[in-house]
Amino acid sequence: MSERLAPGDSAPDFTLPAADGTSVSLSALRGTKVVIYFYPAAATPGCTTEACDFRDNLASLKGAGYTVLGLSPDAVGKLASFSEQESLTFPLLSDEDHAVAAAYGAWGEKKNYGKTYEGLIRSTVVVDEEGSVSLAQYNVRATGHVAKLRRDLGIDA
Repeated sequence: MSERLAPGDSAPDFTLPAADGTSVSLSALRGTKVVIYFYPAAATPGCTTEACDFRDNLASLKGAGYTVLGLSPDAVGKLASFSEQESLTFPLLSDEDHAVAAAYGAWGEKKNYGKTYEGLIRSTVVVDEEGSVSLAQYNVRATGHVAKLRRDLGIDA
């Protein structure tokens, strides 16, 4: 299991390809607050619920100064289809070798239906303007996560 991040830790920098064909670097977002949410697979029921929840709450997150990034091990093409199908208006990043997820503690042992395997752990890490972790949540639920995150960040509805 990768070591999990905690508030005060330095957020590992990364540059990843986005669904829209560009690249996104965390260091380029310095000076803004960033919500990075890790999800296992685009276009699956739980991940769709979570992505649409972020989409539907994006205005309040942006209004509070947050940039949202979704990150999964999916290929760029799958992310582009998912983004278009669900009208997602924030970047979806491809971490195919799961190196970024591992650096953030969001890759590790999972159990499902009695089987143990390595995979992406649904997680959210919030990075402050200076590049430090201000909040790290692991094993989050897809449904209701954004509402809880907004409460934890003190963002009103």
